[in-house]
Amino acid sequence: MELYVVNTGFFKLDGGAMFGVVPKTLWSRTNPADDNNMCTWAMRSLLAVDGNRVVLIDNGIGDKQDAKFFSHYYLHGEDSLEKSLRKIGLSAHQITDNFLTHLHFDHCGGGVKYGSHGQYEMTFPRATYWSNQEHWKWATAPNPREKASFLEENILPMQELGQLDFVDLKQKSFLPGFEFFTVDGHTDKQMLPKIQYKGHTLVFVADLLPSVGHIPLPYVMGYDTRPLVTMDEKAAFLEEAAREKYVLFLEHDAQHECCTVKMTEKGVRLDQTFKLDEI
Repeated sequence: MELYVVNTGFFKLDGGAMFGVVPKTLWSRTNPADDNNMCTWAMRSLLAVDGNRVVLIDNGIGDKQDAKFFSHYYLHGEDSLEKSLRKIGLSAHQITDNFLTHLHFDHCGGGVKYGSHGQYEMTFPRATYWSNQEHWKWATAPNPREKASFLEENILPMQELGQLDFVDLKQKSFLPGFEFFTVDGHTDKQMLPKIQYKGHTLVFVADLLPSVGHIPLPYVMGYDTRPLVTMDEKAAFLEEAAREKYVLFLEHDAQHECCTVKMTEKGVRLDQTFKLDEI
């Protein structure tokens, strides 16, 4: 299996919202804020090529929403989904699978676009879009806390245009060498890919661990629906990651693509950071 980084751009979110109860004097050491208290975050997808399967994990925010919507998120940078695929030598038509960790707008918005006549079209016309039944129900009948993150125009066309399918949560395997597990603290049944790559186990940590600044256990997003569950999930996962020497692929860290963690007297902490192509 071959893996490639797909950078889809940067956006900004409020630093306090991203770190919950942790004071700014602490979280700003790793994630400095601008004058409006906004921090920069990546939207970094991962492409896995295995024989005839070309699997994109998540797809960024897209460009369907209006100027008012995007004014809240300060999109910037030269990267885009299309440009990044082109750098790899691929087009959207060659994607066979889009594996979606969850259906918040910054993870799945790039999967649907406007067609030439203003209708919704799938960005990857030959791809199957993968979610799971439990998360799909959660996203299509959202709770008030998450309603603003689950946008119908990002989600429903997958089903309406016949390209949606569901993984079997009991099976935990997507492809040979590509497994996944679920976590529930951020949103119900978020799926985290676990991929065997060059002798390493690489985990696409999505919103369980948005950045290296979120490694200490209390550093939990205000967006999480069940923050105490997130803390328990992080504790168990990070101890396993330190023990098994996992490579963690960071979707939202603006500076770092990958990292490893280690056990210290203060608990699990950052070990090394590096780019995917340095493995």
